[in-house]
Amino acid sequence: MLLKLTIFLPLFGFLFAGIFSRIADKKFADKFAQYFTSALLLTSAICATLVFIDIHQNKISRNINLIGWISSGDFSANWSLQLDSLTAIMLIIVTYVSSLVHIYSIGYMHEDKSIARFMSYLSLFTFFMLALVTANNFLQLFFGWEGVGVASYLLIGFWFKKQSANAAAIKAFITNRVGDFGLILAIALIYLTFGTVEYSTVFAAASAGSTIDAICILLFIGAMGKSAQIGLHVWLADAMEGPTPVSALIHAATMVTAGVFLVVRCSPLFELSPIALNIVTLVGATTALFAATIALTQNDIKKIIAYSTCSQLGYMFFACGVSAHSAAIFHLATHAFFKSLLFLGAGSVIHAMHHEQDIRKMGGIWKKIPITYAMMWIGSLALAGFPPFAGFYSKDVILEAAFMAHAPYAKLAYAMGITAAFLTAFYSWRLIFIAFHGKSHGHHEAHESPLSMLIPLFVLAAGSVLAGILGYHLFHMVSAEGSFFADSILEKSELLAEIHHTPLLVKILPLLVGTAAIALAYLFYIKNTELPKKLAQTARPLYKLSLNKWYFDEIYEAALVRPTKRLGNFLWRIADVGSVDAIPNGIATFCQILAARVSRLQTGYIYNYSFWMVIGVIGISFFLLSSLKQIGVVN
Repeated sequence: MLLKLTIFLPLFGFLFAGIFSRIADKKFADKFAQYFTSALLLTSAICATLVFIDIHQNKISRNINLIGWISSGDFSANWSLQLDSLTAIMLIIVTYVSSLVHIYSIGYMHEDKSIARFMSYLSLFTFFMLALVTANNFLQLFFGWEGVGVASYLLIGFWFKKQSANAAAIKAFITNRVGDFGLILAIALIYLTFGTVEYSTVFAAASAGSTIDAICILLFIGAMGKSAQIGLHVWLADAMEGPTPVSALIHAATMVTAGVFLVVRCSPLFELSPIALNIVTLVGATTALFAATIALTQNDIKKIIAYSTCSQLGYMFFACGVSAHSAAIFHLATHAFFKSLLFLGAGSVIHAMHHEQDIRKMGGIWKKIPITYAMMWIGSLALAGFPPFAGFYSKDVILEAAFMAHAPYAKLAYAMGITAAFLTAFYSWRLIFIAFHGKSHGHHEAHESPLSMLIPLFVLAAGSVLAGILGYHLFHMVSAEGSFFADSILEKSELLAEIHHTPLLVKILPLLVGTAAIALAYLFYIKNTELPKKLAQTARPLYKLSLNKWYFDEIYEAALVRPTKRLGNFLWRIADVGSVDAIPNGIATFCQILAARVSRLQTGYIYNYSFWMVIGVIGISFFLLSSLKQIGVVN
């Protein structure tokens, strides 16, 4: 019952908030939507906590069958809920972050004209995400997968009167469809191979071979789209056009982690495919480094954090690639807290600056918003991996696993991860030093955010500090025995044991490079602010490469978007209008001309009608005489 409440309370919130926004007074509907949906999400989070405690204490995984869903020929699929340790931790992440975002939105969106619609969309997204993580078969997972895609489209394009928001929503939707096509093919191949789409049956029957390689690669293509990995990452930064609470909920803690969840859930398949694991390792490590290089030069406060998200997702994927799946989920959980904190902290800055997002136009505001400033420090320290903050535990475990793993590209992933760690600390403090310190731009009206926005920041800050300590001991990251995820994740037990013997230098190296990066950022943006300009001029090609996001958008525009538009225009103007439409249009034109000619007979003059009557009688007479002559009645 608790699991059902956890999942369906957000759906009720969406329905009631949506209904009241249509039938009730706007002021009442807005207040009702804000507090009703937030209350339901808090209740859902409490239920998720009780479910998590039950799973942790009893260590019992089970399936809960709700209804028969689809039955067609030999194919059938029930709507069932998979309850195990992986589900339990995902329920905690989704419900807690979502409930805090709902509360935060009460203050952040208080001036918006469509508050009820926004709150209902948030609840709808949460329901679909919960449906995704509790699925016990691939088809049900796909329902949640596509559901969060639709809800994401609605939330990114929430301010639909802005052309940039509409374009960003469409871009996100289309880019995700590319990845989703891979997932569709994977599900089809799974059914053709195993005759079912249920996790347990598929995982039990799977064996190494080319078919499993193809399935895993296709599954990963689907994961790349949702989790914004290199090549399919282009939608993530543009999605910052949505309201900031959307960025925190969708693009930091939940939807973008769906791809990581998919790979971890399918770990019994991926462990049978070394080829797929190698691809996951290379793509993840490349994304971690690639996104970090872009974040170095961005000036939009939300886009810097967005590319940081992309980079951290890369860490999670290469952890999966070296078979440290539980380390990936550990980082997913800690990342949810500190990245949500950074996004909501950025929203607090934007709120204080009257919707200004360019960090170059801020400066010297830390005294005006000291609480937000402190929260951004906590989030940045967790992101950079400083003890005792959460990122120190989870990111270090990933790097240690990569170093100790015997996979072909594990050492390369480790090197790229360390480099990305240096860049992460540098761009994080670049943001803090430019936005909060330095020369003031006269923002005398900047003010601290209301309590409804600050309370979620306090809770997330606590999570950013405690999640690493609690999670490290809870998940038993260094021991294969008694692992929290033993009932839901398959990984190499010897790797978990070897992490315990990681050399000291490898353990402390992330901390050393992070400290060096912060010192360098201090030198660049506090002590000598001319250095960045000189460096940008000296290495102008590299600077432009980073500033323009490695020209991915321009390349896609030239190679895909413009040719597709030209093809569409050709098919529309020549093939469709010129050829296909020419036949019915020609017939219609002929009928129109004929009708116009015939209509001229209708003059309204009696003598004209008399004339045509006489002609008609003569014509009928000739016809009758010719007919009678043919049958021999007359000669």
